[in-house]
Amino acid sequence: MKRVIYSGAGLLLIALAFLVFNIVSGLLFTNARLDLTEQKLYTISEGTESILEELKSPIELQFFYSDGAVRDLVALRNYARRVEELLRAYERAAGGKLKLQVIDPQPFSEEEDRAAELGLQAVPLDRGGDKVYFGLAGTNAEGHTQTIPFFPLDQEEFLEYEVSRLVQSLATAQLPVVGVLSGLQINGGFDMRTQQATPPWMVLEDIRQLFHIESLKHDIDMIPTNVSVLMLVHPKQLPEQTLYAVDQFVMRGGKVLVFVDPFSEADPGSMMGSGVFAEEKASELEPLFKAWGLRMPADQVVADASYAMSVGIGPERRAVRHPGWLSLPQQALDADDVTTASLESLTLATTGLLEPLEGASTRFTPLMRSSGYAMPIEAGRFATLQNPEELLRGLEPTGERYTLAARIQGPAQSAYPNGIEGRKDGLKESDSINVIVVADTDLLSDRMWVQVQDFFGQRFPQPWADNGSFVINALDNLSGSDALISVRSRGRFARPFVVVEELQRQAENRFRETEEVLQSRLAETEAQLAELQSPDPEQALELTAEQQAALQGYMQEKLRIRKELREVRYQLNADIEALGRTLKFLNIALVPLLLTLGVLGLWFWRRRRVA
Repeated sequence: MKRVIYSGAGLLLIALAFLVFNIVSGLLFTNARLDLTEQKLYTISEGTESILEELKSPIELQFFYSDGAVRDLVALRNYARRVEELLRAYERAAGGKLKLQVIDPQPFSEEEDRAAELGLQAVPLDRGGDKVYFGLAGTNAEGHTQTIPFFPLDQEEFLEYEVSRLVQSLATAQLPVVGVLSGLQINGGFDMRTQQATPPWMVLEDIRQLFHIESLKHDIDMIPTNVSVLMLVHPKQLPEQTLYAVDQFVMRGGKVLVFVDPFSEADPGSMMGSGVFAEEKASELEPLFKAWGLRMPADQVVADASYAMSVGIGPERRAVRHPGWLSLPQQALDADDVTTASLESLTLATTGLLEPLEGASTRFTPLMRSSGYAMPIEAGRFATLQNPEELLRGLEPTGERYTLAARIQGPAQSAYPNGIEGRKDGLKESDSINVIVVADTDLLSDRMWVQVQDFFGQRFPQPWADNGSFVINALDNLSGSDALISVRSRGRFARPFVVVEELQRQAENRFRETEEVLQSRLAETEAQLAELQSPDPEQALELTAEQQAALQGYMQEKLRIRKELREVRYQLNADIEALGRTLKFLNIALVPLLLTLGVLGLWFWRRRRVA
């Protein structure tokens, strides 16, 4: 009996000690946090700390949050607490240069008018007219204001980046200027095929948040001196004066980000005639590339069996792998370059390949590369391609990893050492150039990396690949600002199922040969059926008994082959489904069993101690 009393008293003392510990720690360690997430998602990054340390004048942040209106919305309240905790951390780290004010804008109050005046988004809760404010406004010493109109709940991984971007934009007196010269309608335009206006590409919207964009004309003869970085997108048939302007910009130390393409699927091509030729969708900078020490072979697209994306074809949207559309994982990206080091995946379409020139004075550093299961194919094949499986069947990997994007650095000669007509006094060499070249333009289009949703008039991007981050990283780096790069690449929003992808590749290799044999037999059977069948019903009645029997036999053979094909395609996913069943068993049965055994073991151990 005494042992039972002592055990009960001991448990009571432990509970009281635990309660006291919670109360004391809550008072003494209010701001203490332990971040156990893999990528330290709840810890301010070094990039943010650098931005806050460089603040020269005070910034005031106003966090508008309708606390009273969302008492029953648990998810929103939890996220609002997360936002406020992050803003408090910013305030502490800024050393007095940043002041935070949390405001609950009541209906018909001056605070609500202030929120509306600043451009914050009021989201209606119900038909009764209740509205919720959940946004941030920042004001610097000069009175300039930047806002985050609303914090979407499904974009928590971008929270620190958005806040840091707002703070940096307020701290910077003038945004870096990006000169954009594009052969594609990235600023929006009119689609002749759909007869509808098209919005600006989301990548340009992202650039506009951090840079001042200056659009340049196709025939410009000099790059403005205020341009920090020149961004060339699909430069088709540029006149000599424009090529010379780009050349001289690089010679005097200007940085360039180039997107060229042997077959740009984002380019509608010529609207004349009945078809589109592959060369109409190509772009290149051959004279400049030669001076910079690289080349992009014309009419060559990299097909890759290992990094091929899965796409849907046909009315039933059957999933097949497209070797011309590539999903590059981390191992395909340069881990040492700041523009790609922390990215997870990039998606490209019909990309070309880049090669260094022998004897070049510049340093050629690959940023993106194919796998070893790749080969170059003619770009013209994509102009009439209907089924990507045709490319897979004919793919013969060379074992070489092809460069899809590269950084070019070092001393370089001008492409026009003698100048051009009317301009003979240009620079002839540069001690150090810094150029990033990407052999694809399609990675910039929305369909290759982001889904855009309209939310009460606001366009909210939901990225599923890192294409936009790569472009911003490259511009940040080339413009000399890299503080946001470490912030932007935190909080990975897409983790690839590496085991599943490997199983899928193995299954495809195992069943592709069987499928090809069945497809060949099916084609022969359908050809024999076509010979026996006649479009004229009267002739069809004249078939002999042997022909009728043969016709029936061919039709049964066709049905049987199609059944085998369905079985083969079903087997493609058998290993993946087996893996799914195994994971379900582990989640549903094994984990609870281990927990139960642990609890029982603890109970027996306590009984033994009491006894």
